[in-house]
Amino acid sequence: MGTAGSGHLPVMRDRVAELLGPALEPPGAVLVDATVGRAGHARLLLAEHPGLSLIGIDTDATAIAASRRALAHFGERVLLIQAVYDELPRILAEAGQPGVQGVLFDLGVSSPQLDDPARGFAYAKDAPLDMRMNQGGQLTAADVLNTYPADRLTRVLRDYGEERYARRIAEAVVKERTREPLQNTARLVEIVLQSIPAPARRSGGHPAKRTFQALRIEVNGELEALARALPAALDAIAVGGRIVALAYHSLEDRLVKRELAVRSVDTTPTGLPVSLPEARPQFRLLTRGAERPDAAEQAANPRASSARLRAAERIRVAA
Repeated sequence: MGTAGSGHLPVMRDRVAELLGPALEPPGAVLVDATVGRAGHARLLLAEHPGLSLIGIDTDATAIAASRRALAHFGERVLLIQAVYDELPRILAEAGQPGVQGVLFDLGVSSPQLDDPARGFAYAKDAPLDMRMNQGGQLTAADVLNTYPADRLTRVLRDYGEERYARRIAEAVVKERTREPLQNTARLVEIVLQSIPAPARRSGGHPAKRTFQALRIEVNGELEALARALPAALDAIAVGGRIVALAYHSLEDRLVKRELAVRSVDTTPTGLPVSLPEARPQFRLLTRGAERPDAAEQAANPRASSARLRAAERIRVAA
């Protein structure tokens, strides 16, 4: 989120800047960075566009503090708010900002979150089963694992992690927690490894990757928040404004693709001889499908390898 690369490098930095640039050039332009993270993209865009103002949003208080330090020299051009990005309508209303020229979503978990063992996001380091992006939130990964019935836990792992062995893992978790509640990531990794057949463990990356993704999404309500945030963001973009979204797994990307598709097609009923003005597309797609980082970036920053970028430009006001 905000920065997803080793060394906190913003993913697809140059392409993001190229796509958003035309919309951010006019004096007085406003960019919403809905996942400001450590301000990697935001710092670049503010430097490239002297007339640009930024509204930066992040649910992680640590990220907001880091962004505040990184962007301090831009002064009053920057407004940073700790919130979930689906609160965008309220944030814009309180800022007195009815429309914006750009919106950026850099979704998922950031490198600083992964690299901080205390946060519990990484399966490679033993840590408490936390996974909260907002550390003031109530629900933790330990709560999910120790309280959800097997059927509900199976659905989480299957739907949010696309885990083929969701049922086996869920049943193993339920069995294990009767002996002692699960509290740390190493024990969860061990349960996952024991639940997945050996041949399946040898391909597709670390066997626990999908389980950790599923728990993180559940703990933070990520997909529900994104499903609310995307329409709100598109509604806020002025004519000529642009949106860029970076997704890191198919579930996020599917939501982005669907929402952009809905806004970029003509909805005139079949059979009418001309397009109805109110049915014409509101947005124009700027990317053909999802763009991926080039080989050089993937080699330099392995965490960027799963990134999928989509972008669109508003071409008319909604009826």
